[in-house]
Amino acid sequence: MTQSDRSLSQLLANHESEILAEWQALLRSSGALKTGRIKEGELDTQCKSFLANLRPSLLADGSADKSSAAYMKLKSMLDDVSRSRAIQGFTPSETASFVFSLKQPLFNAINKGVGSAADKAAFIWSTSLLIDELGLYTIEVYAKTREEVIARQAHEIAELSTPVVKLWEGILALPIIGTLDSERTQTVMENLLQSIVEQSAEIAIIDITGVPTVDTLTAQHLLKTVAAARLMGADCIVSGIRPQIAQTMVHLGVELNVVSKANLADAFALALQRLKKTIVPIKQLAASRPSRSDEDRNS
Repeated sequence: MTQSDRSLSQLLANHESEILAEWQALLRSSGALKTGRIKEGELDTQCKSFLANLRPSLLADGSADKSSAAYMKLKSMLDDVSRSRAIQGFTPSETASFVFSLKQPLFNAINKGVGSAADKAAFIWSTSLLIDELGLYTIEVYAKTREEVIARQAHEIAELSTPVVKLWEGILALPIIGTLDSERTQTVMENLLQSIVEQSAEIAIIDITGVPTVDTLTAQHLLKTVAAARLMGADCIVSGIRPQIAQTMVHLGVELNVVSKANLADAFALALQRLKKTIVPIKQLAASRPSRSDEDRNS
């Protein structure tokens, strides 16, 4: 190993084109482009950018100068790579291999130099530690990004799974599907109360047909929602209590203290009755109206 190649920054300066070509070839052979999630030009740009930012961020002993602007720029570049791959659907191993696969080209460049076995071993060890550190950093960013994506998707699903439907003037329905926990109850409550204000609703039907089980905690969440709706001036009716759920609630001693119906249709009929409204078939309505000839005779 020549004197000029004894630091990693010098090694990269003197052999960057060879290392880059071998690294890109390794990434292609590993199937990085086969999924179609990333283009060859984008991959090559990422490789060049990584090496360009790596060299100026190194100290003489081959470790990273973590206080330098160059190192912060390198980490920012890895942030972008990890986040984009997390969103594009890459696996953690595929993301980490972008950095870890650089080891082989670097080790090959070190071994080609002239030097003692001890020098080469020390050089390889310090280089390996640096690449491991950067590779683990990409995994941390990837995991954080995936957690953010999952949390956002869960929030969106929760909002979509608790729609407030206008059944009639002054009557709203809130069909609940799945288990009610504290976070989801908050979403349900906010959606319902907002709709009560916007629609000037007098009655809200909470349908729990899609709730698999009702335990004490679920009942408490339902009661909180009912109480909040009452404070906004709307009466509540709970529908969809199946026989199995009714037996469970009786066994647990759970009391909803709210009018309940077996299904949504019965709850809707009760809501119309409370508003002193009814639905009449068109034929029945037409039959009850006087015909034109009767009107002429009466006139």
